[in-house]
Amino acid sequence: MDLLLISALPFLGAIAIGLAARAPRNIHAVIAGLFTLAAFVLVMLKAPAVLAGEIAVTRIAWVPAIGLNAHYFMDPLGLMFAGLILGIGFLIVVYANSYLSAADSSARFLTFLMLFQGAMLGIVLSDNILLLLVFWEMTSLSSFLLIGFWGHLPDGRQGARMALAVTGGGGLALIAGLVLLGRIAGSYDLTQILLAKDAIQASPLYPVALVLILLGCFTKSAQFPFHFWLPHAMAAPTPVSAYLHSATMVKAGVFLMARLWPVLAGTDLWFYLVATTGLVTMLIGAFIALFKNDLKGLLAYSTVSHLGLLTMLFGFGTRMAAVAGVFHIINHATFKAALFMNAGIVDHEVGTRDARRLGGLAALMPVTATLGTIAALSMAGVPPFNGFLSKEMMLEEAAHTGWAGIGWLVPAAATIAALLSAAYSFRFIAHVFFGSRRDDYPKPPHDPGIGLWGPPAVLVVLVVLIGLLPGLVAEPFVKSVSAAVIGGEPPYFYLSLWHGLTPALLMSAIAVAGGLVMLWRHGAFDRLWQALPVPVAKRIFDRGIFGLVYASRVLSYGFHNGSLQRMLFVLFAFVIVLGVEGMVLGSRLSGGFAAGGRETIPAPPVAILAWLGLVAGTVAVVLSHRQRFLSLVYISVIGLVVSLGFVFLSAPDLALTQISVETVTILLLLLALHLLPRSPPSSSSTLRHVRDAVLGVIGGAGVGWAAWAVMTRPQGDTISAFHWLQAKPGGGGTNVVNVILVDFRGFDTFGEIIVLGIAALAIFALLQPAGRGISGRRLLALMDGIIRSPERHPMMLVVAGRLILPMAMVVGLYIFLRGHNMPGGGFIAGLVFSIAMLIQYMASGFEWAEERRRIERHALIAAGVLTAAATGAGSLAFGKPFLTSSYGYFHIPLVGEIELATALLFDIGVALTVVGAVMLALAQLANATQRAEQAGGSQHPMDIDPSREDAREKAARAKDAPGQGAGAEAPQ
Repeated sequence: MDLLLISALPFLGAIAIGLAARAPRNIHAVIAGLFTLAAFVLVMLKAPAVLAGEIAVTRIAWVPAIGLNAHYFMDPLGLMFAGLILGIGFLIVVYANSYLSAADSSARFLTFLMLFQGAMLGIVLSDNILLLLVFWEMTSLSSFLLIGFWGHLPDGRQGARMALAVTGGGGLALIAGLVLLGRIAGSYDLTQILLAKDAIQASPLYPVALVLILLGCFTKSAQFPFHFWLPHAMAAPTPVSAYLHSATMVKAGVFLMARLWPVLAGTDLWFYLVATTGLVTMLIGAFIALFKNDLKGLLAYSTVSHLGLLTMLFGFGTRMAAVAGVFHIINHATFKAALFMNAGIVDHEVGTRDARRLGGLAALMPVTATLGTIAALSMAGVPPFNGFLSKEMMLEEAAHTGWAGIGWLVPAAATIAALLSAAYSFRFIAHVFFGSRRDDYPKPPHDPGIGLWGPPAVLVVLVVLIGLLPGLVAEPFVKSVSAAVIGGEPPYFYLSLWHGLTPALLMSAIAVAGGLVMLWRHGAFDRLWQALPVPVAKRIFDRGIFGLVYASRVLSYGFHNGSLQRMLFVLFAFVIVLGVEGMVLGSRLSGGFAAGGRETIPAPPVAILAWLGLVAGTVAVVLSHRQRFLSLVYISVIGLVVSLGFVFLSAPDLALTQISVETVTILLLLLALHLLPRSPPSSSSTLRHVRDAVLGVIGGAGVGWAAWAVMTRPQGDTISAFHWLQAKPGGGGTNVVNVILVDFRGFDTFGEIIVLGIAALAIFALLQPAGRGISGRRLLALMDGIIRSPERHPMMLVVAGRLILPMAMVVGLYIFLRGHNMPGGGFIAGLVFSIAMLIQYMASGFEWAEERRRIERHALIAAGVLTAAATGAGSLAFGKPFLTSSYGYFHIPLVGEIELATALLFDIGVALTVVGAVMLALAQLANATQRAEQAGGSQHPMDIDPSREDAREKAARAKDAPGQGAGAEAPQ
């Protein structure tokens, strides 16, 4: 359970910060720091055993039927990434506490940060690829919140949307690829997949799975042509850039390539897809970085370039290249996070990140300049810093790699990329910290407090230590992690600043010398770059999104033109086409979709009469559709006949549910009739009637035929037999229906009560403003013609209702308690409780009942859903699948022996949700006209006036336009 605790600690920290949102900002930082540090300590406690070869494992069954389990494992690769996530995460928390202004919500920022931290930990520790996918999408969502943290800035909003669109789209491809990979390997557990290399690479699905997985990795790690989202994510606060875009999120794709390297690498397809993409990305990112004036933009494109370097190394498919990739992951995380924080210090203290407005800061900010210079020299690959070591390893591997038979292409491209990397690193140093002082700094430059320079200083110390003492500080660790990536013993290597006169050293010297030359002539190169017709990726993306939105609107407005009839026709026609296609496909696969020869049961006269009643009621509804009250009466008759059918078929649970639902829904619909016009709009044309009738007949005949075919087939082995046999020994109840609902199919029930709560909230959201503005005036107009009863609350009904209330509540409680073994349960009991409440509102009036209500309806829904969720999660603590119930027998004095099941708690949640949803719908339906009368149909500021809609839209657009409002920025 240690790994589960490590993964859960950041999420618990996010909850704790949210609960303490009104506390001082330092408290938020302390909470985030403590939870992060606690998880980091737990990881470090496991480090010795993991590095010695032991794999830490935590296994919890979640949904084993589909292969989704909460399985975690930590090997050296997971240990390395967990250490980076938590170690740098702790430094970012300290840095952010000093960086964020008083106007920024530290609670909101750190909550988002902890959510992201937990999602990243889940990715690197998951042993189940389906669980990994859950955390993968969580990183996309939490990074969206972090990138768009400064929502008042247009660039922040657009950068967040762009990141979510690109990484979310890649995530969809990754879902398909990993599911295919699991199907090929026969397991969704990574530890099993990593043993199935031969089966995976021999499968005809290998190319498809590989391409889909790489799409997910490339989009997350900003590889060409998906690289453009990362620089635009720099609109986020600098702590976000330093954490997400240098050390964690953008490394998720690289991590997954490293994790799956043993089973996916080694083929020509892998080499040409991965190595080529990495090489191209490395070159493009480095070229663009050299000519960026914004420091964060420069570092963003340099990150793109280094991510391309890592992708290229893992794409080579050789064991030594994998070792170099592992080592550079560590080095890049240290110097790049330090550089982002350094750029944030410059922006924070000088007031600008524009390199054209900087220079000469070394004398004014010596601490900041020293830290930035060392980190940038490491990024340039200059000895004796750690970046030099991994760059030498990269160049050595590139020197021995050919592409399509061309031996010089990869070494030449790698050397050019290294040269450009040195050039933009030197530019960062020279144009920011050196040169002559300026007299037009936006703010007087000075070194900040230790809260800002302390975190990057820790990383810079690691940069120096790894560079000077690589054999002592890094080599053993790199060997262990490389063994986990390779899936076996790594090749012999040793880390040292000097390996003699090698091709890599020559390539490195050319790169450094060329970088100095490009720095010297940067102005000329910059003018040449500006003159080139370079395509702008953002513009292409914006045009693509605009085209998709335009096409979607054309398609949507073509169907959804405000006509409910058209929407229903399209919906049902599509469903019928799918049904016919399924029947045809099923016929081809199984040899025919036909009725079976199972003996039917003769229908007694009562059943025939009931069937005729159903047909008559249905016809009556169709013929009287313009008389809404009469149609509602016929619908209630149909519901009652259906409940009688359940009684006849020995299904008392369904009969009770049907009767209760009919009672509640008919009463609510009666209230809803007051919000509708007395006379519906004019009916459709005869042609449309014929069209809809044909569609209805086809649909009804198809459903009827399918039901007949299923019911007349031989019974055979069905799941119902399992439910019947296991209801008592497995679920502790003799009412099979209730055991299915709260145990065997409890997850379905849990989803249904969530949907019920959402439906009630939707009714609240739709009807809450119904009494204001235009809608309020319409309601008042409808009410003018309604004849009201002279006696609004008859005395007999009032007295009877108050006498019925305690009896109805006792009946509901009785039905609730007996539900596990006899007809009843939480859903039916909730409906009975709701009917008891409805009677009070009907008998004594809305105001009288509201004055005596003590529980908030929204709280009832929340309590119900949370109670059901807590009951389900409780089983996880005992190593059982979610919502697994348990039961036992207990002796109570004077009562005797009774049976208690945990499903009782789940049923309480169901009942609470039902009561809350019904009461919320009742309140909104019953009170809408009252609110209209109180408001007098007056215009509310939030109501939309069609005559002023264009002006409102223009005002909204003007508000979001660049240069408007505090803190707005012009787009770059």
